[in-house]
Amino acid sequence: MTQVQRSDFDRLMVPSYAPAEWVPVRGEGSRVWDQAGKEYIDFAGGIAVNGLGHAHPKLVAALTEQAGKLWHVSNSLTNEPALKLAAQLVESTFAERVFFTNSGAEANEAAFKLARRWAIDNYGADKVEIISFNNSFHGRTLFTVSVGGQAKYSDGFGPKPGGITHLEFNNLDALARQISDRTCAVVLEPIQGEGGVLPVDKAFLQGVRELCNKHNALLIFDEVQSGVGRSGSLYAYMEYGIEPDILSTAKALGGGFPIGAMLTTERIAKHFAVGVHGSTYGGNPLACAVAGAVLDIINTPETLNGVKAKHERFVKGLEAINARHGVFSLVRGMGLLIGAVLGNDFKDRAKDFMTVGARHGVMVLQAGPNVVRLAPSLIIPDADIDEGLARFERAIAEIVGK
Repeated sequence: MTQVQRSDFDRLMVPSYAPAEWVPVRGEGSRVWDQAGKEYIDFAGGIAVNGLGHAHPKLVAALTEQAGKLWHVSNSLTNEPALKLAAQLVESTFAERVFFTNSGAEANEAAFKLARRWAIDNYGADKVEIISFNNSFHGRTLFTVSVGGQAKYSDGFGPKPGGITHLEFNNLDALARQISDRTCAVVLEPIQGEGGVLPVDKAFLQGVRELCNKHNALLIFDEVQSGVGRSGSLYAYMEYGIEPDILSTAKALGGGFPIGAMLTTERIAKHFAVGVHGSTYGGNPLACAVAGAVLDIINTPETLNGVKAKHERFVKGLEAINARHGVFSLVRGMGLLIGAVLGNDFKDRAKDFMTVGARHGVMVLQAGPNVVRLAPSLIIPDADIDEGLARFERAIAEIVGK
């Protein structure tokens, strides 16, 4: 087959996605080109994955160099890129131990399994409850999708894993009533991504930490989407000054190359003894070499301060657009994870903003049916922000005019 087209997706692929009608073929920085040569400004970032844009030369160099050395060795051996990356993560976070995976779902799977193993080992077989929150998202495995607080993703697959409770996000009273000595862990996203780009309240987070301490439960932060510079700190928990016991990270960690990690402390990690958990590809040299280069660039004052400055530029631009067109009820988020909440006149139409935006040469996302989500490169040039917002405004004008 010399040429593929969008129609080949419908002919060849399992229909679990509904991709756009255009097919990207090349990216550079914050710009993408499709098969017809049309250019787009990327405010989507591969759903917060392409933290350094497309084809960043230092990532290309890291991948190319490692590709000429060692691709894979299995988990019966360790490798230099994995050890170097683990050292970077330990030196830069609360963590003392790292477990590498291939995705955010796998990182969360490991986190939930470790939390239960730790609780059972220390307190007995009844301490298994995991408390999560409505509208959360933690992955697509049967365990992680059940912990996630969105029934549309977990229903229809038969019996779900037990011992999981869902509560209202940012409601400390509800948590105080539910948590008990049977609770092994509370898991939350510091910024709910798929649930609508909703940051956690600091007072709520402090209360969660205190309740976990009181009931000997672990606090797990899912930073798959909010991590690796997205918030303006390396991880969003640093914005709040409240540390978790376990943290999951993925997406931007590899800058587009699949990798995830679970971070934790030594006292908890020891419950994953030899043979208790594993991953064939987790920690492979290619992914770890790229991720190490990602952290070298993102975990710097220049990049992280730039994220906060670019946040202000986006918010001011979106608010100016809204003053002219009146489509958003609220612009919220943190750093370069931004949600524009649609007003009542445009309820349930976030997908339209994606589709029409692409026609005007700008890529945006949705977070549920009522929130337009932006998760661009953390180093997107200001000129691309301004041009992308201008294109987005033209798309909005078309929607409003219909």
